[in-house]
Amino acid sequence: MKTASKSIDYYYTHQSPWSYMGHKRMLAMARTAGAKVNFKPVDYGKIFPQSGGLPVGKRPPQRQAYRMVELKRWSGHLGVKLNLQPKHFPVDQTAANKLAIAADRAGHDAGALSHAIMRAMWEEERDIADPATLEAIAQGIGLNGKALLKASASPEIEALYQGYTEEAIKGQVFGAPWYVYRGEPYWGQDRLDFLERALKHAD
Repeated sequence: MKTASKSIDYYYTHQSPWSYMGHKRMLAMARTAGAKVNFKPVDYGKIFPQSGGLPVGKRPPQRQAYRMVELKRWSGHLGVKLNLQPKHFPVDQTAANKLAIAADRAGHDAGALSHAIMRAMWEEERDIADPATLEAIAQGIGLNGKALLKASASPEIEALYQGYTEEAIKGQVFGAPWYVYRGEPYWGQDRLDFLERALKHAD
């Protein structure tokens, strides 16, 4: 049974390959533990300046090179297909993030939609900044893409998006994905083993 004491705050963005590689694993852990996932896509363009982070293109060459090594390593380790240099990267992910929030707000499966959006970027070479692409992605998992896209442009969804971002900044979030369970943060899909242990040892 899902309870308020068993909930995971999930801060992420669809442009993050690390979020993509950890997404299904985290959802499976939550299901097994009976924990609710609070989906909170956020704007890392606002978070990075507050935390000393840099977009990939502005990082030193040696960091960019090692990032590629780790992406290849983790992709192989997890068996997650990943285009290391997707055609549409970086992109403005605002519309994608807000679409997931709108889906969650409407009671749809935000986890499934977010996975489809990330797969579109990291496997299928699709432009997740394009409204028509987002509409098609939503349609592809059985949602009304046109209606959802319209809802995602509402002031309510914009306020939620900004609110999640401010919440993340106040909560000292600085990377993606970021999970919070019972007040304890876990940064990165490579910390999911620790999150799983915490879920298993919960009262």
